[in-house]
Amino acid sequence: MYDYAAKLNEGLTYHEFLARHGTADQRLRWGKFFEAVQLTDAQHALLSGFQRTLRVACLAGAWCGDCVNQCPIFQRFAEVTPKLDVRYFDRDTHPDLTAELKICGGARVPVVVFLSEDAQPVGWYGDRTLSKYRQLAREQLGSACPTGIGPIDQSMLAAVTQEWLNEFERAHLLLRLSSRLRTLHGD
Repeated sequence: MYDYAAKLNEGLTYHEFLARHGTADQRLRWGKFFEAVQLTDAQHALLSGFQRTLRVACLAGAWCGDCVNQCPIFQRFAEVTPKLDVRYFDRDTHPDLTAELKICGGARVPVVVFLSEDAQPVGWYGDRTLSKYRQLAREQLGSACPTGIGPIDQSMLAAVTQEWLNEFERAHLLLRLSSRLRTLHGD
């Protein structure tokens, strides 16, 4: 079994990841998208109510358009609650994690692994949400990759943000309802 506890020690915060792996242009694009991510009051309240620590390992690439369009969402989530510990790993710098998290046989990004406070796997999700895949299917983009350069589609951003929040909430509820953790925390 993969040792996520050891791997998390190698992870970077959002800002460390961009400083180490992003070019000035990439950091600018990530910043533009980050500013566009706005959480609703209901989303903010949901995140504020997290009671268990949810550790998240995010395999990403600063160069990746899908990461530009999704990883800033995770940072917004993490800013709301101290119960989220999101660590970023560059796909090309961490081949062991990349091999562990292949999707459909390929090294896709972003991919997140949800972990308990003691680094036990809860689940993983990536590389795009259902809304994004539906959009790509409608537009028949095939294997084209978004650049993160064009205008931000606010309705798509809202849909993708909600779908990611659903995954974070699912992982948190699994932790909250875990009999092992309820026994450990006496609740």
